[in-house]
Amino acid sequence: MDTQLGMIEQSFNVRYSLWVREALDELPDCFTITDPCISGHPIVFASRGFLKMSGYSRDEVIGKNGRIFQGPKTNRRTVMEIREAIREERTVQINILNYRKDGSPFWMLFHMCPVFSKEDGRVIHFVGVQVPISQKPRRLSSGFGRNGVSLGEDGTGWSCRREVCSDSVVELGRVLAMDSVLDSEDRELEVDEPCKASDLEKRKAVTAINNIFSVLTHYSEVTGRLVCGNRCCLSGMGPLCSSLNISLGRIKQSFVLTDPHLPDMPIVYASDAFLRLTGYARHEVLGCNCRFLGGVDTDPSTIFKIKESVQTEQPCTVRILNYRKDKSSFWNFLHISPVRDASGKIAYFVGVQIDESCKNNDKQGLSPKMRQLSVIGAVKVAVRSSSMAAGASKS
Repeated sequence: MDTQLGMIEQSFNVRYSLWVREALDELPDCFTITDPCISGHPIVFASRGFLKMSGYSRDEVIGKNGRIFQGPKTNRRTVMEIREAIREERTVQINILNYRKDGSPFWMLFHMCPVFSKEDGRVIHFVGVQVPISQKPRRLSSGFGRNGVSLGEDGTGWSCRREVCSDSVVELGRVLAMDSVLDSEDRELEVDEPCKASDLEKRKAVTAINNIFSVLTHYSEVTGRLVCGNRCCLSGMGPLCSSLNISLGRIKQSFVLTDPHLPDMPIVYASDAFLRLTGYARHEVLGCNCRFLGGVDTDPSTIFKIKESVQTEQPCTVRILNYRKDKSSFWNFLHISPVRDASGKIAYFVGVQIDESCKNNDKQGLSPKMRQLSVIGAVKVAVRSSSMAAGASKS
């Protein structure tokens, strides 16, 4: 146990200056930071806001896995989606039912992001922001009056408003008894029925993540061991040459270029149409593996088919359920193909995406397959021309 505590200390001390914990504690947000490199993926930092919200002390949380906040009614599928995001080293934002130390359940928006090392692109930490979800009051009628119930602002208690019009003490007793039953049932429904975060709560989570990353980035600069929020600084990964960028920019369809020679086969180019289709910004995409578009209902057999085509260096076409940044899903008519340079070696893989709901909306009347093939052809010409120009300049 002493060995693990020492590793937890080093998890922060090696990467950041000694003042980082104090700076993080000044943030008002509820969040934890975990280290996937330590056995058990333990929590290495918990904010004051999180400790207050959960009822735990810092000593009770540090060194523990985040599963201690789960309970009997926590959705297992939600837990699996979080685990999958950790395995794939990607961001996830999801609603989850967690439990405080006293056993009381509460719904929260969980927003988790990996923290990458700028030195080698490895994931060194995960930041998990928790935003309590405000539960809207329910209106229940008893026939004797009105009963409004709403969750308190601190998320821990109930505030009730009862208006009873009756001249009978007996009738009043019946009303209060019925209210008690309804209140009890209402609390059960609040737990059993999934709660969704509002847009405001989602924005709060994103703002919190940005504030945390600002602190981590600053205090990693002090030590010279910089961190960042995306894997766009992998060793050996440089920007595409300007001529290739210009050529690819002329292609108006949705597509990405990935580099199979880099770890995890990251995206090195994303078209403007791809960014519009998925809702992501370019800096959120570059350096990521394409699997970040997958989600809980994405078919694993389809993913396996894609991996198999990459391993065998063969093109393939699939229909896959993908997810945009705003979590909305769409059926992606996807075509993947290897792209060879002038010497005949595979330089990249290109993936062309067509939203199935819009696949017949082409002004030139081309079928989805022909549109994909035209993109593949244009990308191949651009890559070969670029590699020929590079070879000529070297000679």
